[in-house]
Amino acid sequence: MSNNDKQDLLVPTNSELDVLKVLWKNGPSTVRFVHDSLNPQNEVGYTTTLKVMQVMTEKGMLSRDQSNMKHIFSPLLQEEKTKAGFLRKFVDSMYAGSVGDLLVALVDSGTGSEKEIKRLKELIEKLEK
Repeated sequence: MSNNDKQDLLVPTNSELDVLKVLWKNGPSTVRFVHDSLNPQNEVGYTTTLKVMQVMTEKGMLSRDQSNMKHIFSPLLQEEKTKAGFLRKFVDSMYAGSVGDLLVALVDSGTGSEKEIKRLKELIEKLEK
């Protein structure tokens, strides 16, 4: 099994996903930066963030550059692939795999902006062609 195949099987926990979001947005970062980004009021201890990131490194979700005094962590999971995996799992579990049912539920919920609804209409027209 290749490294990419192994990474496709990894499903981040909520805490791990929070770390990944910071790294995807800001690029390679120190634990301190990730911790401060996630906990502006220091609700969670630094050592908790450190431990989560160490576990993620062991799982193959992050890489750690130890060449400097500060260790720099980078995501090994691709943002779009990870999001797509979560979306597939959600659609499968909540809508029996039906993307159409998901879209109907989104539109029926009334939470979409006019811009988002316009975009959906454009996508539907594109699919019909």
